This record gives sequence, C-alpha cells and structure tokens, in this order.
Amino acid sequence: MPIPVDADPIKLNSTARPEALVKWLLAVAVLVFAMVVVGGITRLTESGLSITEWKPIAGTLPPLNEAAWVSEFEKYKKIPEYTEISGPAGMTLAQFKFIYFWEWIHRLLGRIIGLAFALPLAWFWLKQAIPAGYKPRLLALLALGGLQGTIGWWMVSSGLSARTDVSHYRLATHLLTALFILGGLVWTALDLKAYAKDSAASAAKLTGFSVSIIGILFVQLLFGAWVAGLNAGYVSNSWPLMNDQFIPAGIDTAKGVSYALVNDPFLTHFVHRWWAWVVVIALIMLARRTKAAGVRPASIAIHSAFGVQILLGIATVMTGVNIVLAVLHQAVGALLVVATVWGAHAIGRKNGA
Repeated sequence: MPIPVDADPIKLNSTARPEALVKWLLAVAVLVFAMVVVGGITRLTESGLSITEWKPIAGTLPPLNEAAWVSEFEKYKKIPEYTEISGPAGMTLAQFKFIYFWEWIHRLLGRIIGLAFALPLAWFWLKQAIPAGYKPRLLALLALGGLQGTIGWWMVSSGLSARTDVSHYRLATHLLTALFILGGLVWTALDLKAYAKDSAASAAKLTGFSVSIIGILFVQLLFGAWVAGLNAGYVSNSWPLMNDQFIPAGIDTAKGVSYALVNDPFLTHFVHRWWAWVVVIALIMLARRTKAAGVRPASIAIHSAFGVQILLGIATVMTGVNIVLAVLHQAVGALLVVATVWGAHAIGRKNGA
C-alpha cells in the first residue's frame, strides 16, 4: 500500500525506541545539572584558573605524583591570579591541590557528558531507534555540547594573562549555554515522552507567551552570571535595602549608565535583586497557564522553584555569600530553568494539539 505524501514521517518509524531515548536524555540532563553545580563550586572557590592548559585527552588524568603536582603549581604561579592574589596570600601546594581538584572535576564531568551523549546517540542511530524528525535536533545538542567545551576554554583563557579572573561576559556565555543545553535536553525528552504515548502526537511549539516568559527569565540569569563574574554579591549583605539605601551608593557611571549596567558590581547586583520580582510575576502567569493546560505537576514545580530561589538569593546576600547557599542558589536556578521549560512545553503541547 503506497504511503500518502502528506504522512508525518515520525509516525512511520517502527523501530523507534522513544522510552529509551527519554531515559537517556534525562540521564544526560542530570549530568549537565551536576556540571552546573560543580561549576558554581569551582567559581566560588576561585578554582577556575588552576589548570592553565587545555588538553582534551591528556588532561583526563590529574597529576599522579608529587613532581607532577609541583609542575602544575609552577604553571599556575605564572598567571596574574597567583602573582597578585594567591601568592601574596601565601598559597601552599596543598591549597593549590584543593582548587585544582574542583577545576579537574568540572572538566572531567564535561568529558563524561560528551561521551554519555555521543556514544548512545551513535548506538541509537545505528539501531534506527530515533524517530524521524529528531536526528537534526539531537545533532544540534551534540554540537552545542562540543561548542560548550570550546567556550569553557575561551572563558578560562581570558584570565591567564592580563586579568586576575575570567571575563564576566565569557562566564555568562558559558553558564547560559549550559542552561540552554539543559533546557534543550528536557524539551526533547518531553516531546519523545509524548510520542511514546501517541506516535501521532506532534512536537510541542514555543508560543509567543512562553518566549516572553523565557526572555524575562533570561535577563535574570544573565545578570546573575554577571553578578557572579564581578563578585557583585559581596557589595551588600543587607536586604531589602543595599547598604541602607534602595539605590546603593558606589555605582560608577563615569563611562555612562549603559556601561555601568553591565560592568558595575553595585548596579548589576541592584538589577539582579529587583528584576527577580518581575520574574516572579512572569512565572506565576506561566504556572497558571500550565495548570490550565492540565499539567499541574509542572505548575507546582515552577512555584516551588522560584519560591525557594528567592529565599536562597536573600539568604546568600545576608550571609555575605555563604558558599553552600550560593551553590544551592545556582543549583535551584538550573532547576527553575527545567521547571520553566516544562511549563512552556505543556502550553506548547496544548496549543499544538
């Protein structure tokens, strides 16, 4: 019997294994989440510049003897972070090993994620287990993962010569790319989950409303990354006022307000602090529409994530950036992205039905 020309090719793949693909993608998403958390620890412990070379293969193993450790420490001693900060503070080899460990773990996780995505993808491809229409998306996620490794080194390299830290612009690019990959994994898994239940189901579509909500959240995530990169969390440990003022003293607008908006620690902190409430309003609207679309768990997840995130943000500020709270703040931020994607997907499924 001839196949109708207008038939959806996704419906015609009898060897597709969507349930297995869903489990695989969610497992990789968990690894990416772990990567984001370890990245936060790496940043907060000032570990990111401890490995001064990019060796994708040889760098898999850490130094295995004392001579190798001394060699790595000598390389670190040549960069501005050591000569201007760590060295004068009296850093020991044991302290260097601590920061090296976190950066090594961060890079090792990146390698593990690459293998955890590429090898199963190749296997599913060879077994013809990927529904038609999904291969380009999965290849795009693979390419993004490879690009993320390059972005990571691009970020690190910015702090190896003329600076004592990495560029906050590059840090933001690195973090937001990771969160975009996380969102892409979850969205694709949700599409495949719907396909597993009904092979006639079409992929969810991003609605204009969802794009607006994601845009509002993106601004908050961007400023959060800049706050991290500029160490702007340390400029005030009071809330809701910043050092007893609504608009904090100390904002440097000598180069213009637009320059200060993306470079001044006081102003980036101020924007991140108060834009959060715009995000809360937007996410409440998203949660309401998600519930109306019949996906109440996603609505609960959105409310829970932004509620906990606000409390963690306030606690992080008021404790002078306690490292545990700050890491949790970054972790819940990633979970908030997942919840938002879940809600946007639910709305997209309803509208596309």
